[in-house]
Amino acid sequence: MTDDGQNCRSFRFFNDAGSPKMQVDSAIELGRDDPALEFPWSSEDGGLRYSDLRSDPALIEQIPEAANNSELRAFLLRMNAPDFALQTAKSDVWNTDEITPEEEIFAAGQKFVSYIDLIFADNEPRLSLDAHTELTTKLCKLLQSAPEMASSIEFVIRHCHYHRGATDTAGMPDRPLDTAKGSTSAATVDDSQLGFCITTYVSCFGESEAEARLRWSIALTLLQHALIQAVRA
Repeated sequence: MTDDGQNCRSFRFFNDAGSPKMQVDSAIELGRDDPALEFPWSSEDGGLRYSDLRSDPALIEQIPEAANNSELRAFLLRMNAPDFALQTAKSDVWNTDEITPEEEIFAAGQKFVSYIDLIFADNEPRLSLDAHTELTTKLCKLLQSAPEMASSIEFVIRHCHYHRGATDTAGMPDRPLDTAKGSTSAATVDDSQLGFCITTYVSCFGESEAEARLRWSIALTLLQHALIQAVRA
């Protein structure tokens, strides 16, 4: 790990003809200026906030991005099942024609993207960097067998500030909230316990939005299966 708390591993897979298969990346971004998650969170105007799907699946109706994306809706409900080791904290989905130089290998003009913040349901692994790196390593290995498809999945381990009520912090010392770019606060700066989360990006490519979206739905399903297998291994 470097002095600024960042580390990165990258995996790229190609078929026998040299065409790119699913690209799988993982990174650790724990620098002072890196984004960090608040849990629970709310927007500054209070219009958007964390929905506890684990306790009440009916709250899925309050998540706008799930309303128009049945695949994301199904993913969120499965990840927040009461007996599952993980849960989701935040998500979004969008289409764009902005292709980065690294993504030009897919030779596509459209990209359909989602991100989902994943956290452990139990307190102990939430505060363990080893638990998060072990999970992302397992996921990268499992996704090596993914079929040929113009897509990428990236796992980014970030800091998460777990506020009182979000975790059982009895007997553990408080740590000050190190505010970071892109964070939105649901509580005061002195009530949080510093832990970790995994932001998962699924990006899929195509000549049209419909083609990219279809590949995204397949990749999201592959991710779901990998997550279920990884936490049970």
